Order: sequence, then structure tokens, then C-alpha cells
Amino acid sequence: MSGNMVGEGNPLMGEHLPFEERHSPSLEAYLDYYLRSVEDPERFWDEKARELVWLRYWDRVLDEDNPPFYRWFRGGVTNINLNALDRWAGTSVANRVAYYWEGEPGDTRTISYGELYREVNRFAWALRELVGVREGDTVTIYLPMIPELPVSMLAVTRLGAIHSVVFSGFSAAALADRIVDAGAKVLVTADGFYRRGRVVELKKAADEAVRIAADRGVEVEKVVVVRRAGVEVNWVEGRDHWYHELLAEAPGKAYVKPVPRKADDVLFILYTSGTTGRPKGIMHSVGGYMTYVYHVFRWNWDPRPEDVFWCAADIGWITGHTYIVYGPLMHGVAQVMYEGAPDHPDPGRIWSMVEKYGVTTFYTSPTLLRLLLRYGDRWVEKHDLSSLRLLGTVGEPINPEVWKWYYTRIGRSRAPIVDTWWQTETGAAMISPAPGIALVPLKPGSATLPLPGIVADVVTHEGRQAETGEKGLLVIKRPWPGMLMGIWGDPQRYVRTYWERFSDPEKGVWIYYPADYAVRDRDGYFWLLGRADEVMNVAGHRLGTIEVEDAVVAHPAVSEAAVVGAPHPVKGEVPVAAVVLREGYKPGPELEEDIRNTVRRLIGPIAVPAKVLFVRKLPKTRSGKIMRRILIALLRGQPIGDTSTLEDPAAVEEVRKAVEEYKRAVEGLEL
Repeated sequence: MSGNMVGEGNPLMGEHLPFEERHSPSLEAYLDYYLRSVEDPERFWDEKARELVWLRYWDRVLDEDNPPFYRWFRGGVTNINLNALDRWAGTSVANRVAYYWEGEPGDTRTISYGELYREVNRFAWALRELVGVREGDTVTIYLPMIPELPVSMLAVTRLGAIHSVVFSGFSAAALADRIVDAGAKVLVTADGFYRRGRVVELKKAADEAVRIAADRGVEVEKVVVVRRAGVEVNWVEGRDHWYHELLAEAPGKAYVKPVPRKADDVLFILYTSGTTGRPKGIMHSVGGYMTYVYHVFRWNWDPRPEDVFWCAADIGWITGHTYIVYGPLMHGVAQVMYEGAPDHPDPGRIWSMVEKYGVTTFYTSPTLLRLLLRYGDRWVEKHDLSSLRLLGTVGEPINPEVWKWYYTRIGRSRAPIVDTWWQTETGAAMISPAPGIALVPLKPGSATLPLPGIVADVVTHEGRQAETGEKGLLVIKRPWPGMLMGIWGDPQRYVRTYWERFSDPEKGVWIYYPADYAVRDRDGYFWLLGRADEVMNVAGHRLGTIEVEDAVVAHPAVSEAAVVGAPHPVKGEVPVAAVVLREGYKPGPELEEDIRNTVRRLIGPIAVPAKVLFVRKLPKTRSGKIMRRILIALLRGQPIGDTSTLEDPAAVEEVRKAVEEYKRAVEGLEL
């Protein structure tokens, strides 16, 4: 049985009114839609899934026979390519731009949906006929932000194989861990790529990873190499193949029929960042992920044919999987994709590209916004950003000060901010505004309300429902289609990590625990406060680092901050803040005391940093994640571990010097 195609438009939206005119009726419209979704969730998701293309409809919407191993659309058959590519063949969308790609040096490519479809088919043919990829195989993809990355993902899933994308900033050892865990026999990589004006030699790291994997009993049989940087690479005859040569051997009009996949088959594995020990491979399903991502993308961004969408993330993380590859392509949206650093060669790079490509929807992290805000408004004012109609944030809570700057300076006080909360494990956003349904009133710093079908709550450490305004732990009380299927090769870890904390199997109660702190206000809005494992215990008080960071960043001189707990012989821990200042401010004792007073005023004496460490850069990954563990390790005199994913390793040395000065200067602390 074949599925139907999605109809044009969105009947819930009606006329697109200006932001200010939609506040009052919007919340009411949203709540009505939301209530219908949770009153009969199986009927709701059944209707939503039928908007997509299926080869066979399901026997059961949700199989709950073996909780928490829920399986969605049991008996259904499809292939995600049918909805991301094949549905557009022979339509006007085939001529629409899929990707405006720009390399860091300024080279560009424009790829239409038709061209993307043809290249995916040719590469799928080559992977099958020349490389030997078969249904159910796992292919590791270790590529930078170049078009061949989404092409590779789609070609792999077209063949019914499973992709495991590894962030190109990971070291050879980290890549080897993921190759071994997934049992991958094929690796797709590149010779190198550009970052801050230099070439990162990716093939060299890939070769080392393949060697390490072989020593651990997993033999990578084929390595496909994309020529990006033109650097010389080590070559193993019979094992290594140039991507462009494989494509040249494929028929010009190669067509590979999408392999039928069961809805509860594994679509991809994605390893979570920051894990210790064996990598944690999150598995997402074919049918559930596809259905959830399709609708959440619509709800988040209200996509229109004229839109140009830019998710300024890396495909190596879940944000890129969902909001650069599968979500946008299933809606036929034009996108911008960028290879390099956001402030190279100058801090106006992002804003110049928004103007150049007429970006209408811009989705990024608060970390990037804080970086760009540090440079001041002059780089923003140089560019025409009037094309922007929606803004978004992802990856961490956004503090109100940055939210207001983003809204007033970037969005010109007319582009709503879609502040999204979600995880690798959830597949797509779970709590966020939803302009694609109705635009609820926004509150700076709040992710607003759960999306349709999502039943979220805030509970205390003991499992009691938290009172309004009481800090607690976020929980999800019902399964949803985009949820992870489990952890690759480790079902017990899946149960232990995500379900044991608040579930009661004897009573048939299963509650998903994402390990995030949250508060719900009197309007039911959710305020995310950071990871529950990123806490300090100061004199018996549990303080989330994000709360203190928000207070530090509220000071007008502060661009970015990382707050961690340092050991104290009496208090247990005291906060220490590493701070990057905005242009025009100079570090000194007076400024330090002023920052401390700001925290005292906004939170209270218990949260005041024992020391403010002024640095020019914080240790971050190239995707913008602050590596707080490095600061913690330096404060505790412990090994800092692998730093190969850092944007600038020199930042570690700067923080190290600041910590050493702190240790010498501060008495009474056992550091």
C-alpha cells in the first residue's frame, strides 16, 4: 500500500499575521491542538504518519509489549529516501535549490533537489556494486561540512544500510572507538578540509583510526575518500577509493530502488558526545524518526516554498542529522550549508552569508550567539538581515540577555525566537514554540511549552511533582515516535541510563529521564536550567552551573562564561568562573568584584564565584560546546584527557595559567 503525498499549506495557520497581532489567539489555538494530540496519541500519530510515503502501512501504531523498548508503526514499511528525495522527482521542487554550500575559503556550490537525487543514486550504486555495501551493514561516515556528507547519508539509507556519522573534529582514537563499537566495514572520509585558514588533514586521522580498529579486531575493508583540500594522502591500494572515481564508474542515469525497510529497523547510530568509557551509540528507527522529524520541522519552522533555511550546526551531531539533512529535505526547503569557522575571516562572516543567500530562518546555538555578541553590533549593522523571519536556538539554555540581543539586533524585534529543548536521544525538538501550528507568546529564556504528543513534567529528586516555580528534574511521561530505540549493543545500559530513575515497572509506569534541571512557571512554560549532572554542591545547596553562568553573563562586560565547582574544605565546593570579556573591557580586580556582585544580586551569596578567571578564549569543540570538564580537571589537578576535538588547543594553556595563578593566590582552598 503506498502512502499519500503531503498536501500544500497548513490549514491551522490561516493568514500569516505579524508577530504582534498573533499573541492572544495563538496560545488558545496551540493548546487546542496540543490537547487533541495527547488525548488520543495513537490516533494522532497515525494521522501524522499517513501524510508521508509508505510502501506498507502498519499493523500497530505503538507496540508497548516490551517497555521501555517501544516500537512505532510496527509492520509498516518505507525508506526515508522516498520522503526526502524520490517524492520530489518530476515535480517543480526538483529544480529548487537543496543546498547553497559555501566553503571557508569562499568557494561555493549550488545543488538542486534534482542534482542531489542523481548524485545520491550514483553513489548508492557505487557503494553497492563497487564497495559491497548491503542491507543492514553499518557504514561509518567521517566527513566535514561538505555536500558529500548528506549525499553519503542518503546513499547509505537508500541501500537499507545504517549510517554512523562521526564528527570530523573527533580524534583518530575516538573514531576508532565508534568504528569498533558499530562493527563498520566501510568508512567514508575526506583528504582534508578548511578551518580558520588552515587545512585539517582528515585522511591521516582516518588511517590511524582504521589501524587502531584492526588492532582491536575490526577490519575496515573499504575507505572512500572525498577530495576536498587537495592534499597528499597515504593510499592503500585495494582498500582506498576516490569518491569522484567511484561516481565516474556509475552509470550517468544510475537509479537504485530504495530498499524497503521495516519501520522499526535501525535507521542510524549516533554516538553521544562527552561520554566516558565505551561510546554510547544512540539508535533511531526508520519510521518513528522519519514521522517525528517531518512534523517537528513543520511545527518549528512553518516552512514555505520561498524559505532559505540555515541551521548553523554540524551534521556530526543530531542537530545536523535532523535539521540539515532529513527534516529540511522532507519539506523541499532550500538551505545554506557552511564548512568553516563562524568568525573567519572576520566576525561578520555569518551575517554576510545571511544577507548573501537571503536566509529566512536561522537556527544556531547560544554559544555561537555569545561569541558573535562579543564582537559588538558593528559587524551586524554592516549587513542587511531583513530577510530573517524566524530565529532559533539549540543545544543549551539561552540566557535572557543574549535572547534579547538576538531578538532586537538580529531579528529587528519582528522575528520570533524558536528556543528548542531536545537531545540526541529524542530525535528532534520536544519543548519549543511552534510557529507551524500557532505562535505562542514568547518569554526570553524559556523554551515555552511541550510540542504536540509530548507529555513533559518537572519532578523533585524524590519523584514528587514539583510545585510551580520549584526547581526539579525534567521527565517525559509518554513514548513518542522520535525516541531512541536503545543503545547499540547494550540494552541494559539503555534501561539504566534513561528509565530506572523514576519508573515503576511493577505498576507499569515508565518515565523517561533526560537528566536536565527545569522549572515550570504559573503559565506552564518550561525553563531549562542545564544538565542535572552539571551541578555544584555549595554548603549543602545544589546549584546548577547554568544558573550561575546566566548570572555572570548578565554583566554587561561578559561575553561568555564557564562555571564549575572547585573543591573547598568547608563548603564542599565553591563556584569558579572562567570569563571572556566583550570588546572594550579590560580585566581587573574592580571588574571581577563587579561581576561577583552581579551574581550576588541575581542569585545570592551562595552562588558568588570564589574567583573569576579572565581568559581570551574558553576551551571549546569546533561545534561550539564549552569543555567544562577541562576546567574541572585543571582545578582538581587531574589529567585533562583528549583535547583533539578542541577548536583552539591554545585555550587550554591560557586557562591552565589562570588556574595556576588562582591556586597560588587563594588561601584556604584544597585544590
